[in-house]
Amino acid sequence: MYTEENTARLLPDVAVHAQPHLVGELDWVGMDGIEVPVRFDAGDGDVQRASARVGAFVNLRRPDKRGIHMSRLYLQVEQALSTQTLSADTLQGLLRGFLESHKDLSDRACLSIRFEHLVRRPALRSANSGWRSYPVTIEASMVGDEFLLEFGTEIVYSSTCPASAALSRQLIQDQFAKDFEAGKPLDHAAVLAWLGSEKGIVATPHAQRSVARLRVRPAAGAAFNLIDLIDVTERALGTPVQTAVKREDEQAFALANGGNLMFCEDAARRIQKALDADKALSDFHIRVEHQESLHPHDAVAYASKGVEGGYAGKGCA
Repeated sequence: MYTEENTARLLPDVAVHAQPHLVGELDWVGMDGIEVPVRFDAGDGDVQRASARVGAFVNLRRPDKRGIHMSRLYLQVEQALSTQTLSADTLQGLLRGFLESHKDLSDRACLSIRFEHLVRRPALRSANSGWRSYPVTIEASMVGDEFLLEFGTEIVYSSTCPASAALSRQLIQDQFAKDFEAGKPLDHAAVLAWLGSEKGIVATPHAQRSVARLRVRPAAGAAFNLIDLIDVTERALGTPVQTAVKREDEQAFALANGGNLMFCEDAARRIQKALDADKALSDFHIRVEHQESLHPHDAVAYASKGVEGGYAGKGCA
C-alpha cells in the first residue's frame, strides 16, 4: 500500500547526482516569467492587485551538485507575493527564505518583479481624467546579509526640438516680411488675421513621443512611492502624454510643448535635478529616449545621481 510518505521516498531525484564530466559553479539558477498576482501600494494608500511576471534565482556554489531546488523557490514566491503587499520587508524576507532553503548550495539570491500599475491622471484644462498604465519593475538581491533594492518605471512625454523651433520661427519671419511690406503701416486686424491663418504658421518644429526610463534605489526605510516619482518627473518635463483630451486640453498641451522645448540632454538634466532633490532616493539612473520624427534613429541621454559605487558610469546599454 502506498502512502504519501512512501510515494515521496520512491520518486527519483536525479538532480542530487553530480555529473563528474560537467562540474563548475553557476552564477545564477532559477526561474523567470513566474505568473503570480501581486499587491502593490503606489504611495496613495490604494493597494491594487496586478498580474506580475517574476524571476527567482540563487547561485549554485557547489560544483559537485547538479542543480538547485526550483520548486522551493516557486512555492515561496507564490505564498509570499500573492498574499502580502509588496514592501522592502516582504522582499527581504522572501530572499532570506530562498537562501535558507538552499543553505547548502547558495549564498546569493535575487528577485525581479514586472507588472503594470494604473494611475488616474487629470486632464490639463477640462474636468475630465483618465487612466495611465505605468510599467513597474522591482529588483531585489541579497548577498549574505547585504540587501539591495531598486524599482523603476517609464514616463512617456512629448519633446519638441529647440533647433527645429528656431528654424521654423525664421521661416515664419520670412513669410511675414513677404506679406507685410516694410515701411508701410501695419493694420492690427490684418496682422491678427494673418497670425490665425496657415500663412502665420508656415513651418512647425518637429516633435516626437519620448520615453524616460527610470531606475531608483529608495533610501533606507523609504517605501515604493511610485506616484511621487511619476509626479516629480512629469512636472520636471512639463509635457507628459495625456489621457482624456478635449479641445481646451489639446490647446493647453500645445502651449506646454511651446514652453518646454528640449533636446534629450535638457530632458535628462531636468529629471536629474528633480530626483537629486528627493531625499527618499539614495541613487537613481535615467535614460531618456527621443524617438525622432526627423531621423530613423533615436536621440538618447543618460544621467545618474553620481553616487560612488552606484549607477554612475555603469555603461550605456
